[in-house]
Amino acid sequence: MLDAVRDLMQPPAGMAFDFSQPAGEAALAPHDGVSWQVFANPIGLFVGGVTAVLLELAEPSVRSGVWDHSSFQRDPGTRLRRTGFAAMMTVYGPRSAAEKMIAHVVRMHGRVKGTTPDGVAYQANDPRLLDWVQATASFGFTEAYHRYVRALSDAEKDAAFAESEPAARLYGATGAPGSWKEWESMLEKTAPGLEGSDILADFMRIMGEAPILPAPLRPLQRLLVRAAVEITPEPVRSLPQLRGRGLRWGEATLVRTLARGAALAPLGDTPQAQAARRVARR
Repeated sequence: MLDAVRDLMQPPAGMAFDFSQPAGEAALAPHDGVSWQVFANPIGLFVGGVTAVLLELAEPSVRSGVWDHSSFQRDPGTRLRRTGFAAMMTVYGPRSAAEKMIAHVVRMHGRVKGTTPDGVAYQANDPRLLDWVQATASFGFTEAYHRYVRALSDAEKDAAFAESEPAARLYGATGAPGSWKEWESMLEKTAPGLEGSDILADFMRIMGEAPILPAPLRPLQRLLVRAAVEITPEPVRSLPQLRGRGLRWGEATLVRTLARGAALAPLGDTPQAQAARRVARR
């Protein structure tokens, strides 16, 4: 199992990157901040990433953009790893490389546009949609860490959102929340437009069946998906596609044991370990 967990921290094929170079260059996120702790735990990352996608797929325009213009349906494992690598780069990568990667993503998003089934036009670089995507990612990763790895103080939760702002601005998410209170305000304003869909049901099915973890660990994969549903806020958690699909009795303790065990396990030369060497050589 440790090998499978370690693999979750590695970039996908063709995207290898040495986070230890160039010596001394700072990241977008502070090396002594909360984000460097949050993104170092592979269990929390998996759970938080799924939670973020559940919230994104509940927003009609984001849902259409994600589902119609990505490889998720064909190859969910690689799609998740690519997204995870992008998140790692914004937290641990040298600023110059992170800025280059984000600029590339922004250019790609410039070509993503279409119309929802209800006839609403959308464009991936719409600041309103970017704000929601950035907000759900910050919430998902922070809340997963808080619930399953280590309880965060209110100040630490605020810091996690504030530390994501430099990357958010580069993506064009100029209105992304910079604190937990701002996230709660955004969720309240967005909630009336959130909805269930067949796509949300398809996502849950794919996440339970896709070969993201090795076949013997597929029950663990489904457990972590339930852990993601468990921390998804209302009104999304009560949508028909998610209702009753959170953790069962005693499973929260199991997830916490796995996540805290991963925090203590020797995970090898992870992006965090490489980045720590880089910033130390100032």
